[in-house]
Amino acid sequence: MILKSEKVIKEWTDYNAHLNVAYYVHIFDIAADVMLDNFKMGGESAKKDKKTTFVAEMHTIYNQEVRLGEEVETHVTYIQHDKKRIHYRLSMYHKEKKYLAATNEVLSLYVDLSKRKVVEFDSDRLIVMDDFIKKNLSKFNSDKLIFAGKLKK
Repeated sequence: MILKSEKVIKEWTDYNAHLNVAYYVHIFDIAADVMLDNFKMGGESAKKDKKTTFVAEMHTIYNQEVRLGEEVETHVTYIQHDKKRIHYRLSMYHKEKKYLAATNEVLSLYVDLSKRKVVEFDSDRLIVMDDFIKKNLSKFNSDKLIFAGKLKK
């Protein structure tokens, strides 16, 4: 369930000598793209099928700082969906020390770019997401989700 590893570079740090807030979100976004590509709704889908996701809401919690030169791993720790929305949480862990650095909970909408409208997921995307969820359900952590009530099942 690891999506991506990143090493904190100087350009991502701030005057407090740690990872700047904007770059936590940047790292989460890069990792989310890996997940979305696996679900056939990332960058390739946006180009080829004119369908992708738009973030509607995001909630980030910063648990412990990450500093220059340290590596982090971003994991999918929760995912669910309805007909038009995908709800997921990514968790960032310090690669060496294994502590939870931050979490990023997201509610995204599935969008047809040719119409710029929210649409229902295509059946092939639903199958891929549902297979992933079924395979990993026992590993998910649904504690303290902010957007849990937003899906329409």
